[in-house]
Amino acid sequence: MTHHLKRFILGDRDRISGTVYGTIIVMSVLAAGAKAYEHHLWRLVVLAGGSVVVLWLAHVYSHALGESLKIGRRATIAELSSIARREYSVVGAAILPLAAVGLGAAGVLAERTAVQLALWLGVVTLTAQGIRYAQLERLSRSATFVTVTLNLAIGLALVALEVLIAH
Repeated sequence: MTHHLKRFILGDRDRISGTVYGTIIVMSVLAAGAKAYEHHLWRLVVLAGGSVVVLWLAHVYSHALGESLKIGRRATIAELSSIARREYSVVGAAILPLAAVGLGAAGVLAERTAVQLALWLGVVTLTAQGIRYAQLERLSRSATFVTVTLNLAIGLALVALEVLIAH
């Protein structure tokens, strides 16, 4: 995987928050909709992908409002575009899980396997972001373990909460 593609999909140090947020969104929608759409995976891809894009737009909009208040004027199109590019990792985090579900929808993978793979890709992404954070903070191995565990626990708890709410 090229550096730019890897950075777009997995995020980078500057975009950990967007990557974690996007991962939790896509995992939540996939987990909540897996049973209802188990034989209609294209619908699940559209639902999850659409949810990520809508929440990314809301994220960009809310940041633009905050920036406008901070600078004392309306944000320009250039400033809005800058915010959208800075926050792209929210959408980028959904690419690999949605591709996995798409493989199930196309019949390349079994439907259940595709959804499970997508969720495991989310777990891997949350783990990677926990490790990135620990490296950034120069944490010890034991503190890194705790950080990664907490990142996973919080992320998966949020996914579970969404599944409980959806049912």
